[in-house]
Amino acid sequence: MRSTHRRLAATAAGLVLLPVVLGGCGIGGDAEEEPATKPARAPAEEAAARSRERVQAYLDAMTAKDVAAGRSQLCALLHDGFDLGATGPNGDFADHFQVPEAAITDIRSGPFGQEVSVSVSVTSGKRTVARPLVFTVTRDGGDWCIAGEAPGAAPAASPTPTGVIVPTPAS
Repeated sequence: MRSTHRRLAATAAGLVLLPVVLGGCGIGGDAEEEPATKPARAPAEEAAARSRERVQAYLDAMTAKDVAAGRSQLCALLHDGFDLGATGPNGDFADHFQVPEAAITDIRSGPFGQEVSVSVSVTSGKRTVARPLVFTVTRDGGDWCIAGEAPGAAPAASPTPTGVIVPTPAS
């Protein structure tokens, strides 16, 4: 009775408990019962997955120059600003920029939602530059959306110089 009470209290508190089957002691039912259904994704996993989906869709839209698809990934409050600047001289969808490569590098929880770090290669003319960006993804009502985009931190410098040849001991 006490363990049932704890399970109910934990479930009421929002925790997902995996079913426990105690073999041989008569608790937990027959082996012939249907297996437990797969539990729903944990909230943190759900947030990371939805954030990844939204940002990847936005990156794909940038690469394809699909302004409408990019706009649809943003929270409603950002639509007016996006409409004004997306195709402007410094906008993500500007005609003179090409995005040959864009990749998600990290997802972590932040103070305003999920922070999705990306590396975007941008080509303008003959010059290609990789830029780190951080997208903030949050839940707006029942849906997930991008709530912000900011410059990201540059990757950390390598602790050892590249191209250094280390001599091996002669035998």
